[in-house]
Amino acid sequence: MSFLTDVKTLRERAREQIERGPITEAYGADRERVIEVLNEALATEVVCYLRYTRHYYASSGLNAAGVAAEFLEHATQELDHANRIAARITQLQGLPDFNPEILAVRSHAEYVEGDNLLDMVREDLVAERIAIASYTEIAQWLGDKDPTTRNLMESILAVEEEHADDLLSILSEMTPSGDS
Repeated sequence: MSFLTDVKTLRERAREQIERGPITEAYGADRERVIEVLNEALATEVVCYLRYTRHYYASSGLNAAGVAAEFLEHATQELDHANRIAARITQLQGLPDFNPEILAVRSHAEYVEGDNLLDMVREDLVAERIAIASYTEIAQWLGDKDPTTRNLMESILAVEEEHADDLLSILSEMTPSGDS
């Protein structure tokens, strides 16, 4: 098997730059900018977690039980996304920013409470669509320069697409005439 860099050189570089942890010469992205972008994604996930959690507790009405269960499931997954993003920021030798004063400003999605169950579903669907567009751009921007972060964002993106599909189904059930 042939490598682009000979094994001896790989071993030497690994020892010389041990303090860089997982960041090797093969890392092709602007690490500081990736950390900034990941902190934006982190803020987005935390805001979505908080919004879904509020929607879970605020759900009421005839259709509330099933929709609330979906909100809770989504909240749990958004929190997992936030933790995975924070871990990646740390791997890149950055610090995840959980400052509450900055989260809402940095988040791509908004924290909208909604006046009723239908509003909550709509707002969550809007937020998922924002995350999908944003995370698609991030994955494309990363390309081959940071495949680990790209893969992370793509795996989160897949779940966000599932969330949007779930919410669209709920919205269709709540508005059978298609009046969304």
